[in-house]
Amino acid sequence: MQNTRLTTIVNGTLTRFNRFSTNPWRQTSLIIISFLLGNFFGTMIVTIAGQTAALDVVAAFILMVFTEIVSWFSYRIQRPKNNFLGIEGGSFFLDLLNALKIGIVYSLFVEAFKLGS
Repeated sequence: MQNTRLTTIVNGTLTRFNRFSTNPWRQTSLIIISFLLGNFFGTMIVTIAGQTAALDVVAAFILMVFTEIVSWFSYRIQRPKNNFLGIEGGSFFLDLLNALKIGIVYSLFVEAFKLGS
């Protein structure tokens, strides 16, 4: 691939993010932020789909496919877990996606409890 301005910017940004996320406290905070964003996105998707009452099945299908794909990528390989959070053993990007997925599923349970009460 040619070394264009765009590839230079993308590679520099990824290098900075990798250096930034080597600290365990930063990794933990980014995973918590990803979980909270998943909670927000799940609530937002359910609320918008429920308000229009036209895309309930489509939204449920998209969320189910996203959840299954992230689970398949996260749990298909055995990664060594070195600490109590399991952060150091594998891909940090997969841990962020898994936290996002857990936040979405958690928000769906919370919305179901709100509707049931």
